Amino acid sequence: MRLALGHLSRWSDLTLFGLRALTGGFLMHETWDNVTSRARMNEFVQFLDQFGFPVPWLLAPFSVAVQFGCGALLVVGLLTRWAGLLIAANFAVAVVMVHVNEPFRGWWPAIVLVFLGLHFAASGSGRFGLDGFFGRGR
Repeated sequence: MRLALGHLSRWSDLTLFGLRALTGGFLMHETWDNVTSRARMNEFVQFLDQFGFPVPWLLAPFSVAVQFGCGALLVVGLLTRWAGLLIAANFAVAVVMVHVNEPFRGWWPAIVLVFLGLHFAASGSGRFGLDGFFGRGR
């Protein structure tokens, strides 16, 4: 039955690629200043310290590395499931440690990234990712 729109599923690999590329590009863009500027990284360390993170001097660069590195992996579709799990874990911590006392609107970006990460972990890279060359596409 055409009303169920099942025929649109043929585009799922393309939409998965778009979601991966946009999410990965966003994560890389949002952390680039921390990667390239010691002053911005120090601001992030202070931010984590303000919210009671243990060893913020260690966790800030770790979080940036996860976000930037996993963002790059998502863009090319390599180790997509692992990248998704790491992104989900990183942003689950952000929800619990930073956003828990905010109205839901403040949670939204981080909680969406938790579930995007889980989606990538569950779906893999799809046809348009490097995982497919290693037999891990879907």
